Amino acid sequence: MELQNKLAILADAAKYDASCSSSGSARRDAARGGIGSTEGMGICHSYTPDGRCISLLKILLTNFCIYDCKYCINRVSSNIPRARFAVAEVVDLTLDFYRRNCIEGLFLSSGIIRSSNYTMEQLVGVARSLRLDHGFKGYIHLKTIPDADPQLLAEAGLYADRLSINIELPTVQGLAQLAPEKNSATIQQAMGQLHDHIATAKAERQDARKASVISMPRSRRTRPTAPQAFAPGGQSTQMIVGADGADDGDIIVTSAKLYTGFRLRRVYYSAFSPIPDATADLPLIAPPLVREHRLYQADWLMRFYGFEAHEIVPAGAQGKRMLSLEHDPKLAWALAHRERFPVNLNTAPREMLLRVPGLGVRSVDKLLAVRRWRQLRSADIEQLRVPMDKLLPFVECQGWSPGRSLDDPLLAAKLVQPMAPRPVQASLF
Repeated sequence: MELQNKLAILADAAKYDASCSSSGSARRDAARGGIGSTEGMGICHSYTPDGRCISLLKILLTNFCIYDCKYCINRVSSNIPRARFAVAEVVDLTLDFYRRNCIEGLFLSSGIIRSSNYTMEQLVGVARSLRLDHGFKGYIHLKTIPDADPQLLAEAGLYADRLSINIELPTVQGLAQLAPEKNSATIQQAMGQLHDHIATAKAERQDARKASVISMPRSRRTRPTAPQAFAPGGQSTQMIVGADGADDGDIIVTSAKLYTGFRLRRVYYSAFSPIPDATADLPLIAPPLVREHRLYQADWLMRFYGFEAHEIVPAGAQGKRMLSLEHDPKLAWALAHRERFPVNLNTAPREMLLRVPGLGVRSVDKLLAVRRWRQLRSADIEQLRVPMDKLLPFVECQGWSPGRSLDDPLLAAKLVQPMAPRPVQASLF
């Protein structure tokens, strides 16, 4: 098969991987030799019409797979064109695209061929060749195989900026139903191993920065050589939304456990896409993309706004705890806890200001900066460039009081957020 045909098949097959953002890596450039950079404008992002990130050369090593996961287009029983790259072909493609300024890094995943160890050896081989044979300094994200030999996972972290292991589905029951050949305990064990490697390498590098040595008598103290970094961009994971019966409450609780248990940098949510010749266990239609969007908003509340998972999970019976599609999670929380508002912008602590609908981290920091010198007035709110209709019912300051707005039974209806039109990819011509 010609290389271009392989690229068409394996780049298309990789579009279902959402976890390809390139943030969090160490700064590297080619000033001391090699090729590529992870700094400044070195990494760019672009998005497909359905919102998926395709910032890097994002391909599969192969879409052959010995597993038969019901939700996966590449499952062994799927009737799709198959292709496979050799290690040298992926290396050459990456360097060629980089030299033509088409990409700034590589996102590489793969179906399982022969065995988990064999597949992982191939993935590590690509990263090793790029780093050691060609001095590639650009970004590398490897999707790793959870039941591969731990030594292969450890070696992958020496070459890749970020490693990820897909948790696949939010619940153990869902994974057992739709991907019985995969094991939730094995996936989490591999995540734990990566977490330990990342934490150990980070601690060793911090100790090395503080230490100093005298290499020869009467010589000056110098810093010892820093230990090699291990996946400086951390690890991430991805879970499929809407393929099984898990509700948003299950997804949020699982994400919270992954963040606290394994210190993940990101959990990505991928709305299930119906696939050809699917089994009756899968839904016939995809969940609305706005559900995926609401989950990302809830994820940000946990990571940057101080919300606990149990505060965001909607009330209701198991299987019915769905986030509102009409209101973002923070607005929904505020509407359900009106007794905690209005918040006085001149006296409320930062933690409470972050819970006000319409106020982001930067807006809160601006308010706190002004508050050091004088009282906040209504004119200050107008300069924030935030959605005023969402903000004003929940705050008060000099010159502004929401009155009895919070008692309005129609307030929730008035604050329904209209759905944005579907994004359209800009044409090149």
